Amino acid sequence: MSPPATATATTSIDFHVLIPARLASTRLPEKVLADLAGRPLIVRVWEQVSVAGAASVHVATDCERIAAAVRSAGGEVVMTGSDHDSGTSRLAEAAATLRLDADAIVVNVQADEPLVPVECLHQLAGLLAADPTARMATLWTAADDRAQWMDPNVVKLVAGRDGRALYFSRAPIPALRDRNDRDQADHEDWPAALARRHVGLYAYRVDALREWSRLPESMLERAESLEQLRALEAGWPIACAPACAEIPPGVDTPADLEAMRERFGRIVGGHRS
Repeated sequence: MSPPATATATTSIDFHVLIPARLASTRLPEKVLADLAGRPLIVRVWEQVSVAGAASVHVATDCERIAAAVRSAGGEVVMTGSDHDSGTSRLAEAAATLRLDADAIVVNVQADEPLVPVECLHQLAGLLAADPTARMATLWTAADDRAQWMDPNVVKLVAGRDGRALYFSRAPIPALRDRNDRDQADHEDWPAALARRHVGLYAYRVDALREWSRLPESMLERAESLEQLRALEAGWPIACAPACAEIPPGVDTPADLEAMRERFGRIVGGHRS
């Protein structure tokens, strides 16, 4: 029996969900096809978002094995090229193939987050719809502790009073004045009220996705290995807000996969008829 999604929701704001998926993964090869309680991880992600009430849900991939897994579960797939340098680039091709309207809203869900709360998808669509000059929208949560704030694998976000993103970084931002990195790691003080962990969920307007491939190459993006900096450096307004629900960690490493298998095992066992 499949585990239930965290929520079923409807909204007056139409949006489309795209899930970019590729087979290659540095830390966990072929993770999107890894077994998770009897189904591939990518299928578990599709199952979760398919109850969100979106106008459409598609997995965007260049891999026939991924496509076959999704189709066998009843999902829809958009085949893309294999030369994309970012998930956003893959989304742009998928949106073009689907011939989505220029003002349509696309919510990007990562292919390794099978427990993403569907209410956050609605939040993202609403956030972008409410800010007609923004090209993108994204979410954040408070950093849990000083160790997470210092962790380069955790992306931090600084936003302005207007709810627009000012910067994203793997570094601990905002920095504490007159303390070097070692001091910040050891010192009792850290900017708990300002330390925000970026959540890798995005909403885009389709016309922004069409423009993506024409954006100039970003030195900030290369330096931080964060594709959203390409948009920020180009001057795109990015709306952001605290996530309305807790977003469980995704699957990046073998340890993450085992933890997710244990969690799904409890969910499936608890709802077995």
